Amino acid sequence: MTQATQSQANWTVRFPLDGDMLTERDGEVRDGKLHIVVELDVPDERALRVNGAPVRPQDGICRADVTLEGYSNTIVIDDDKQPGAGQTIVVYWLRRATSKFRLSVDDSIWFLQDIAQQRDAYRSIFDNPYLAVFKEAHDTYGLKVQFNLYDRTDGFDLSQMPERFKPEWQANADWLRLTFHALQNDPPKPYEHASPEQLLVDCERVTGQIVRFAGAELLDPATTIHWGAVTREGCRALRSFGMKGLAGYFRVEDGKPIVSYYLSNEQTAHLEKRDFWKDHSEDLVFVKIDAVLDRLQLDEVVPALERIKSLPHESGFLDVMVHEQYYYPHYSAYQPDYRDKIMATARWAAENGYEPAFLSECLFE
Repeated sequence: MTQATQSQANWTVRFPLDGDMLTERDGEVRDGKLHIVVELDVPDERALRVNGAPVRPQDGICRADVTLEGYSNTIVIDDDKQPGAGQTIVVYWLRRATSKFRLSVDDSIWFLQDIAQQRDAYRSIFDNPYLAVFKEAHDTYGLKVQFNLYDRTDGFDLSQMPERFKPEWQANADWLRLTFHALQNDPPKPYEHASPEQLLVDCERVTGQIVRFAGAELLDPATTIHWGAVTREGCRALRSFGMKGLAGYFRVEDGKPIVSYYLSNEQTAHLEKRDFWKDHSEDLVFVKIDAVLDRLQLDEVVPALERIKSLPHESGFLDVMVHEQYYYPHYSAYQPDYRDKIMATARWAAENGYEPAFLSECLFE
């Protein structure tokens, strides 16, 4: 996130910032181009130009019209009074991300354990009652869902998954994704201080098993890491493995970022009010999760989605998450209306013009 500092100039960029990834909700599409308004805080009279055009002062803010034509777009801000204080930022126009919706499921492992244990009784992976919920939502509303997987839980690990259902996994790859989440549920924040090498070992283990029992077609180059606490070096290792995007909450609580990977307070606060932001220093896209269903009561789901829809910089792409364990009666925090929340979300998205999509279908050129 690049901004002019006080030592360079007495002005700063308000919107967009370097690395911002924009949907058409951030501007207006005309003639196949996205037209946005660049905003700068300029406290004194200063001759600034944006892509060669002079800015126009208005209500204490200087603005300039900019047209984005492709995926990657360069915006050059020149300061005629201080030539060395200008800056260049790169932003992205995500043509395929507007009015799209993704559901992801964290902490996923128990439904796979059941499929493995019932390998001889089940004729289909959708005989598993949990996976059947998402199949129902897909058949009814076109839902696409990404399961972020553990490698193991008590008495089970992914190496025990049978390969007999692999053709069925592959046949449903248009709406199912399986990706790495963590080695296991405990301890909390397993990668907050872990070495990049350990994170990579776990990621490779889970990914290799997914390819074995389900197929490479089920993979996606974006995921959510357990607790969203990973060092910069760890995220760099994930990028080298092929991960291009990481989802999280991106909130600042008690003065500290939570579920925000290595991002600073400033970067986290910025992303909290957007859908996506790209850290050019690591070539990584960060994705803000808009709602976590197991933290909402059933009657709160639709109002929460309506609130997101009303926010112009956050409503382009709707990213909703839920944790697996709340589905099960034996879990201490069991939610008997779990299925109803999934169906309510999928129904609302369909009725409000949001098309199911995976991040890989929207974010990357």
